[in-house]
Amino acid sequence: MSTALITHAACLDHVTPQGHPERVARLEHVLHALQGLDLQRVTAPMAAEDDLLRIHPKGYIDGLRDALPSAGLHQIDGDTFLSPGSLDAAYRGAGAVVRAVDMVLDGEVGNAFCAIRPPGHHAETETSMGFCLFGNAALAAKHALDHHGLARVAVVDFDVHHGNGTQDLLWDEARALVVTSQQMPLWPGSGRPDEDGAFGNVLNLPLPPESGGAEMRRVYEAKVFPRLREFKPELLIISAGFDAHQDDPLAQLNWATDDFRWLTRQLCAVAGEVCGGRVVSTLEGGYDLEALAASTRAHVEELMEAAA
Repeated sequence: MSTALITHAACLDHVTPQGHPERVARLEHVLHALQGLDLQRVTAPMAAEDDLLRIHPKGYIDGLRDALPSAGLHQIDGDTFLSPGSLDAAYRGAGAVVRAVDMVLDGEVGNAFCAIRPPGHHAETETSMGFCLFGNAALAAKHALDHHGLARVAVVDFDVHHGNGTQDLLWDEARALVVTSQQMPLWPGSGRPDEDGAFGNVLNLPLPPESGGAEMRRVYEAKVFPRLREFKPELLIISAGFDAHQDDPLAQLNWATDDFRWLTRQLCAVAGEVCGGRVVSTLEGGYDLEALAASTRAHVEELMEAAA
């Protein structure tokens, strides 16, 4: 089996202001880092409206379309912007995760990585925020559950910022386990352990500033891997943010590239035990370009090893 790399050039057309951390160069560096790897390269389709309606109401989607500028930038909040190409990029990102789920569950590939932007895990049901427009990881989960008829899906989010959007979108979804580790305190301020979902289906794991990979490994070995084995998901979705890296400018965790490699290897091993290795990963944060590129390559190399 192989690993799919799903992306689209339209994701480079989402433009942010000069100096903004979530910039075109992020995806350029990721794609350059993945050159030469033996991946099944797939062009991301546009998401269908029905797919997006699994997680966002029509009024929210229409509001984004109405706000889309014909030139220049439209500011949604202090961090989040629309440019003329932003919705095409977001639709391709959502389409990428849907295609990834289809390919993995249909047995076309062993696992998949979606190299997309804008990211998704901060987009709540009716709120764009934190650079995010559509909740891609939550969409992947809902597509697997509702379209493919799975009984249980897990999302693991190791971005340094709490995946408040994924938590919001899947809060009432008993068939989905949401596990998210994040620095605390840190924006957006959510992610306390007592935020545990309507059905006890959310596991939040705050990590203190200046902690490193050793603390992360202890937490995942003690709490995450046992919970995944107990839940027995039929698909594992990873929100792969690389901004917990020690070189990242937006937070204060001190993970190294090898920590992302270790974590990916362990998650793939658990997936091998419980769901035949079926994993879909989607790019979230990571704002030091060199650290992002190196960590993403390590992540994808481990996906490839697991699918081999």
